[in-house]
Amino acid sequence: MKRPSEISLRARLVLVSVLGLTAGLALGGVVLVGVLNFALLRAVNTEALETARGVAKLVDQKSLSERIEVNPAMQVQVIDAQGRVLALSPGADRLTPMLYPDELRDLADGQVRDIPGSRIGLVGGGARVVMVTAGPPTDPVRVLVARSTNDLNQGVHILRLALVVTFPLLIALLAVVLWRVLGAVLHPVDALRAGAEEITGGTREGRLPVPESRDEIHRLAVTLNGMLHRLESARVRQRAFVADAAHELRSPLTNMRTELEVSQRLPDTDWQALSHDLLTDVDRLSRLVDDLLLLARADDGGGRAISAPFRSVDLGSLVGDVADRYPSVTYVRPSAPMEVTGEPDALGRVVANLLDNAVRHAKSQVRVTVTAHGTYRLISVTDDGPGIPAADRERVFDRFTRLDDARARDAGGSGLGLAIVRELVRRHGGTVGLAGADPGLRVDVRLPALR
Repeated sequence: MKRPSEISLRARLVLVSVLGLTAGLALGGVVLVGVLNFALLRAVNTEALETARGVAKLVDQKSLSERIEVNPAMQVQVIDAQGRVLALSPGADRLTPMLYPDELRDLADGQVRDIPGSRIGLVGGGARVVMVTAGPPTDPVRVLVARSTNDLNQGVHILRLALVVTFPLLIALLAVVLWRVLGAVLHPVDALRAGAEEITGGTREGRLPVPESRDEIHRLAVTLNGMLHRLESARVRQRAFVADAAHELRSPLTNMRTELEVSQRLPDTDWQALSHDLLTDVDRLSRLVDDLLLLARADDGGGRAISAPFRSVDLGSLVGDVADRYPSVTYVRPSAPMEVTGEPDALGRVVANLLDNAVRHAKSQVRVTVTAHGTYRLISVTDDGPGIPAADRERVFDRFTRLDDARARDAGGSGLGLAIVRELVRRHGGTVGLAGADPGLRVDVRLPALR
């Protein structure tokens, strides 16, 4: 026997729906039979009571004959205090009252009592007897009216049989309809599953079929396609990142290998110069690895590109400390503190990367300024180099992106500097942008001021 988890969703939905419908219809059938039985009994009581009151009125008017004409389904007896039958309807017993003395004694005026049908000559079934008092108080009589309940019981029985026969057929029909409807409803889900399987097997492009209906499944398909697109984009970026990283790592490693192989074949190798060159390549390799680690931490979405807590930083002093390491950089410290909230090492990395790029491409001078503009502080780095065309100013922030002329003049750059700058500035809630200078290029970094 299959466990519930092994049954298909379509079968489970049909099973739950059928069970719910069965319980609902069964409860409805019980309520229907009960209500019908109550209504019929009430009608029987009303009919018998009205007949008894009519006979009692004839008794009060002293116009009652010994033979009382009533509905054939009813029997009427008028008895005195001694239990003698004074008048009766056709079919009623002339000698014996319908109710025994103890039953008459306990029965109040207008009340109803159930008796076996055999007592009044009925074959099977039962009857309901109502009693009404009539005549003068000194010589009262009792009017007894019996109404057979055979037709009532027969009607209820027929209804029960009809429900027992029709309910299973109705449930089976509803189960078939539900199976077909749920199949049509779940068809887009099955199409999504088949599409996902094809994508996993590599026989389909990374996109799931989107149903035409504007319902939850349509929105699910659109969401999943968006997720697949982002995953594919991330995979492409990762592959490009790994390829570019491998290429960049290969260059210093190749240089180091070549220098060592040449030194082995030359007897008069200048080991001091060789060690200097190797250290230069090692430094370049270390910087590249550090940059790759920083960007990898930034890609995890957890903000681990910056590990130290933020605190108040005087941007003017920080930029001045970094600029002092570059003799060709012109910087005038601002007269007032330029405080921002941030991590000093990360902000220093931003300034250092900008100055490295500017010094590498400048012809003669690099100028740095720190100014206040309302709610933010602006760092501007300007060089008089060849600049960057407007069409390429956004592209240079991509990782491992270097323009052709910049690559030709490259003195060790890896194409990660501006990517790191944008990531660190974004972590600080700021923005970075490029603008043309005459001549050269200006890089503007905006950071929120300390509040």
